[in-house]
Amino acid sequence: MGLSCGIVGLPNVGKSTLFNALTNAGAQAANYPFCTIEPNVGVVPVRDARLDRIAGIVNTKVILYATMEFVDIAGLVKGASKGEGLGNKFLANIRETDAICHVLRCFDDHDVVHVDGSIDPVRDAAIINTELALADLDQVERRLKKQEKLVKTGDRDVIAEVALLERLFVALNDDRPARSVEMSKDEQLILRGLQLMTGKPMLYVANTADPGTPNPYVARVHAMAAEQGAAVVELSCKTEAEIAELEDPNDRKEFLDALGLQEAGLDRLAHSAFNLLGLQSYFTAGVKEARAWTIRRGWTAPQAAGVIHTDFERGFIKAEIYSCDDLFGLGSEAAVGAAGKKRMEGKEYVMRDGDVVNFRFNV
Repeated sequence: MGLSCGIVGLPNVGKSTLFNALTNAGAQAANYPFCTIEPNVGVVPVRDARLDRIAGIVNTKVILYATMEFVDIAGLVKGASKGEGLGNKFLANIRETDAICHVLRCFDDHDVVHVDGSIDPVRDAAIINTELALADLDQVERRLKKQEKLVKTGDRDVIAEVALLERLFVALNDDRPARSVEMSKDEQLILRGLQLMTGKPMLYVANTADPGTPNPYVARVHAMAAEQGAAVVELSCKTEAEIAELEDPNDRKEFLDALGLQEAGLDRLAHSAFNLLGLQSYFTAGVKEARAWTIRRGWTAPQAAGVIHTDFERGFIKAEIYSCDDLFGLGSEAAVGAAGKKRMEGKEYVMRDGDVVNFRFNV
């Protein structure tokens, strides 16, 4: 599934450093505003310890994780909604992503220039959120004027869209994001088509100097996110970049142990972004490879099969399924079968996170 998460924030808060760490792609990172002009794109594996265990049990060395696309978008500034600082170009890049990863600077460093001259992550978040809301408000207003002229045709789709646009206009005018508006499933589809930036799920990244150390800036970010119902991942972009340069897994583990961390912040970020988009994984496992496949929560077995190949969905017959937890507990696929834990599911089966599947189809 081609889903992406846009990395946004003010200039010099650590966006490109984070992107470099995520992808090891060498995106430019410099100590001045707008060093990133064109968005950098990188595909990042969403590491899953369950898949590692499955690979060990089925005895395969080929492990294919689910992936997440991250887009490093140039720094926004106050007035971006009106075109300040190449704002129109950057806002267009954000509209094309599925979710927003909002990086906030939570450390003091006189050698790294802050565009507003001081460190205040809550203020920085408000600047970006306001610019996104103003750009969305302008888009909603223009769309509303266009669609209101068509209401008299009696088209039900137009009438439904205008009703939603009116509620979105009120919310955005009150400085509330589009995602705060209650919507039916049909209205959510309309919203997705509008590509409103404040309608996208948002994750705050608190960029610190020392991960795990009490930090008043981070405490303020958590308080702000709690009020907004948003999630927060705390990490040090600089430290994560150093960890990402270590190719040997043992070296990485030693580095994390020295910092007192259980896992890299990047793995937590990737998992958080994965959850933010309402995604889950199912697995296929054999001697050739163990692989995680990405689907949306609530998808049925045929829809899940279609991620592997459209023929699998078109010719779906049954799915042989068992839980990865049963595999871990019993030790082998044969033992899972002997214990009666394997089951055959049909077209109505709703997939569960962690299912191990073998699809049967005929085309």
